[in-house]
Amino acid sequence: MVMRKSIVAGNWKMNMNKAQAEDLFNNINQLDIPESVNVIVAPPSLYLTQFNVTNNRIQLASQNVSHENNGAFTGEISAEMLSSIGLKYSIVGHSERRAMYGENDGIVAKKIDTLLANNISPIFCCGELKTDRVNNNHEDVVESQIKNSLFHLSPDQFKSIVIAYEPVWAIGTGLTASADDAQQMHAHIRNVVACKYGPDISEQISILYGGSCKPENASEIFSQKDIDGGLIGGAALKYSSFKDIIFSF
Repeated sequence: MVMRKSIVAGNWKMNMNKAQAEDLFNNINQLDIPESVNVIVAPPSLYLTQFNVTNNRIQLASQNVSHENNGAFTGEISAEMLSSIGLKYSIVGHSERRAMYGENDGIVAKKIDTLLANNISPIFCCGELKTDRVNNNHEDVVESQIKNSLFHLSPDQFKSIVIAYEPVWAIGTGLTASADDAQQMHAHIRNVVACKYGPDISEQISILYGGSCKPENASEIFSQKDIDGGLIGGAALKYSSFKDIIFSF
């Protein structure tokens, strides 16, 4: 059985000027990261070629990618461009992209296809609104997102996917799903994958928690059976908190 990767991914979103970004990255780059942990940093796209990654435990990721291969799409960045600068990961389907820019499961599926065609692993985000959880259909919502965006992939393609579960109601609100609630959803996601691709592939896929994870709760969350790390937002913008999360396994 292949051991799943433990991953801490920092999504910087639209934050920090160049000097601030370089200072934060240089500090992270100097960390003595455990061999069992993989760190991914997703800065704003114009910084992707500015950072000199010397730490073999760190990879850079883009926060987004176009679903088109190339052409007259002003302001967009293609997977081929990202691949040409050596990127190995890209976030897709983040709840902010879905809510603010109207990205649906079909668009996310196209983005995943173009990333895989360029040998970039998608970090696929899925998650429910507060109303979905209150109405007790949160598992159905997440299952639908996974099936609509990922289940056209072959088994070999699916092995390159990282899934990030982000309860939308916990992003940037200070609210956090309990460790038990998070584990329940991660176990459900793994079961959904197993039903389609079998238990071997399901057990290989890293599933990250992405809802206001911070140093105070990271150890408890990461200790859950089906949680393999975190997609970190606000806490990734401060060196001390991001470092503490990296060492929370």
